[in-house]
Amino acid sequence: MDTAWMPESTWSTAVPDWKERIRFRRSMVPDLPLFDAVAEKALRIFKRLRVPDVIGNPTYGEACDEWVFDIVRVIFGSYDPEIKRRMLREFFLLVPKKNGKSSIAAAIMVTAAILNERPEAELLLIAPTKTIAGISFKQAAGIVRLDAELSKLFHIQDHLKTITHLNTLAVIIVKAAAADVITGSKATYILIDETHVFATMAKAADIFVEIRGSLAARPDGFLVQITTQSKTPPTGVFKAELKKARDVRDGLFEFPMLAVLYELPPEDAVDGGWMRRELWGLVNPNLNRSVDEAYLAGEIATALREGPEKLALIASQHFNVEVGLGLHADRWAGADYWLAAAAKEMTLDRLLAESEVVVIGVDGGGLDDLMAIAVIGRQKGTRNWLHWGRAWAHEDVFERRQEIAPRLRQFEGEGDLVVCKEVDDDVNEIADICERVHALGLLPEQAAIGLDAYGIATLLDTLAEKGIGGDLTLAVSQGWKLQSAITTLPRKLKDRTLQHCDQPLMAWAVGNAKTELRGSNYLVTKQAAGASKIDPLMALFNAAMLMFQNPEARGDGMDDYFKSMAGAA
Repeated sequence: MDTAWMPESTWSTAVPDWKERIRFRRSMVPDLPLFDAVAEKALRIFKRLRVPDVIGNPTYGEACDEWVFDIVRVIFGSYDPEIKRRMLREFFLLVPKKNGKSSIAAAIMVTAAILNERPEAELLLIAPTKTIAGISFKQAAGIVRLDAELSKLFHIQDHLKTITHLNTLAVIIVKAAAADVITGSKATYILIDETHVFATMAKAADIFVEIRGSLAARPDGFLVQITTQSKTPPTGVFKAELKKARDVRDGLFEFPMLAVLYELPPEDAVDGGWMRRELWGLVNPNLNRSVDEAYLAGEIATALREGPEKLALIASQHFNVEVGLGLHADRWAGADYWLAAAAKEMTLDRLLAESEVVVIGVDGGGLDDLMAIAVIGRQKGTRNWLHWGRAWAHEDVFERRQEIAPRLRQFEGEGDLVVCKEVDDDVNEIADICERVHALGLLPEQAAIGLDAYGIATLLDTLAEKGIGGDLTLAVSQGWKLQSAITTLPRKLKDRTLQHCDQPLMAWAVGNAKTELRGSNYLVTKQAAGASKIDPLMALFNAAMLMFQNPEARGDGMDDYFKSMAGAA
């Protein structure tokens, strides 16, 4: 088990039985030694606040359910008034849309401003967009205006989106998420609405370092994240924050955080299981309060008519189902079967050891593009295909493709994407891999390395220097001439005669691929994919076109290699 500083073991927030708790609608908050006087005072304040955007302006005590009160109780009840330190510093709430996230967020910040003891404290509420920031501010300001006593206690400045406590001069500031929001911040209390939006920001990791740095000198402060699932596969800082929250909940990481995640156990969510009506209330704790059951039924019915892309959106936003691949309507057919065809323990070394023959595909690109390699081995005995891939990028890619830069950094951290320090790093490393496979006797005598016609001149020169040229390389025709790979690989994925190394980079590329019908041929092109790269998939297509020729290795593969090594010794 990983661990971080914890106040003491009694403050462990692990909920290893979370699946049973959510199935039987029990509290997702563990028993903790809260400072009851502080917890109850905060809850009284929170409950008496009024909801500004609901007919009749009920109090939060009337409008919310016990699950909200449990979270409020812990956020404020973890504060020790004697030593002025909060035992739990971070809180992560994953809850679907329409469960009152923004409204709860605003009420938490107003409660914190009322209870705050630090002079001139800054309370920062970060919303994902300017529009939602305006809504969040309007919510917080509305809470104050609906209470005569609070109206005297706070000064609202609509044009600045600030609410100032007239006694302590603490100020609630509502801002849209941006790289310059946090830099240099001295906030004591920070609440982030929709963390998953940060995954699209180029400097999101730096922002979170700033956020946590601002709390380092403020032991009375807290960081609250309230978010839905991402509309696309989790990536970047959101993926990291979500994983940490899950690890804390599961007891794999001891950290002073309360993680409350309203998500179905994976076994209940797969194969459309999340659409079963009896499960809706498990992940929508406000069902038939702020979330209308008939509305959810209508959204699902509409999504079933419109296709997988809309269905994936509904699943992620209203049921917190984590998206696997981008299921757009014009997706490559192999996307439906890619994840299920993973060979979890497969690596390049194992692929080479288990293969009787290997072919290699390369997809080249400019400095603002990716360069990718795909290795396909035909497994001994079964004749199944095994696949491994890797890609290379220059820093230019991160500057010119900022919308995908966080995701690329994620792949870099996982080792599937290499960032080039020198111009020819990609070419040299691809040539090294080809040389390694060639030395093992696994490449066929001819048409062993398939390349597209663009951006390969330098690679051909480098391969020739290593004695891997001539008939060993083949320019693979692109466009409609890749039809065999585009239409056959989905069948091989479905029956698992093609298995891969379960690399997130490849899943991303597969999810990005779009097909278009021209005449009687289906095409997958970089132009259709746009900024979302498919180079690793194109390299796979190139390699597949060579393996379709049923090649034989020039030697006896690894057995021949080890014999030669023994003879040399």
